[in-house]
Amino acid sequence: MPVWIRRAAPKAPPLSKALVKRLADCMLRQLNLGQSELSILLTDDPHIRIINREHRAKDKPTDVLSFPQLEFVRPGKPKGQAPLSVLGDIVISLDTAERQAQSRRRPLAEEVRFLLAHGLLHLLGYDHGTPLEKKEMTKQTRWLVSGTEEISL
Repeated sequence: MPVWIRRAAPKAPPLSKALVKRLADCMLRQLNLGQSELSILLTDDPHIRIINREHRAKDKPTDVLSFPQLEFVRPGKPKGQAPLSVLGDIVISLDTAERQAQSRRRPLAEEVRFLLAHGLLHLLGYDHGTPLEKKEMTKQTRWLVSGTEEISL
């Protein structure tokens, strides 16, 4: 299962790429997507702000961005017969994640685990634009996070 992780955040809080890979591998197996390819960029606020501005016209940092390779008719069901072999890219700001972790009084790794699950679900067509979508995405995020609890953070 190819999970590619790159860190481009020289001054951001430290976080092990190996830990993020273990979390991603576990989540993919849980989703029966163990052979799918996923790319993760761990970055900082200045870099994610540029990406957010270029792709979403929002000139501010954010916690996580997802760039799916496929279009979906509903969550988990891609249009046509496209295989879920290349899922897409997830970008996580370690700066924003650290601030959110502090405000929630939890370790950075726990916040990143949550953001990774959230971003992965976006790659699979989940969204939170309506109350019903938000409820389902929250449920699925909790399920993914709970499936990684055996991984030592």
